[in-house]
Amino acid sequence: MIQQPPSVTLAVRLMVGLVVLGAAVTVLTVVQRDELIEAWSVGHPADSSIQPPAFVPVAIVLYVVLAGLILVLIPFLRTAHNWARWSLVAMVLMVALSTLACLRTDPPVLFVVFSIASLPLDAAILYALLHRDTSAFLRDEVPVRA
Repeated sequence: MIQQPPSVTLAVRLMVGLVVLGAAVTVLTVVQRDELIEAWSVGHPADSSIQPPAFVPVAIVLYVVLAGLILVLIPFLRTAHNWARWSLVAMVLMVALSTLACLRTDPPVLFVVFSIASLPLDAAILYALLHRDTSAFLRDEVPVRA
């Protein structure tokens, strides 16, 4: 059996950290629903017929789907399925891009703090997933150790 390199172990741990951070942001969305609506309302006139979006259900569904996908793909990554790595890379890139897009909307301060904290985490995950040891492991080029 091929031993999992430290870069894969690191990627897995960091992705679990991303799932935990996502849970914190989801809880924050529930707790600070009014602040989010207020921040959204700044760019819209008070007499507008446009209703504020329902942030809470969207955040919960998005979290459940992304966390579920990450947690389902991790075992495939650990058993050397290269397609799982590329799926995780795509997901982390999507999370980073949407985080940057959210920062442009001037959310409440705690969301900015969590967003800024998540970007280095995303970069570290991508580094670990694209590391040469991870690539060698997924191509079955790692020497067998007993």
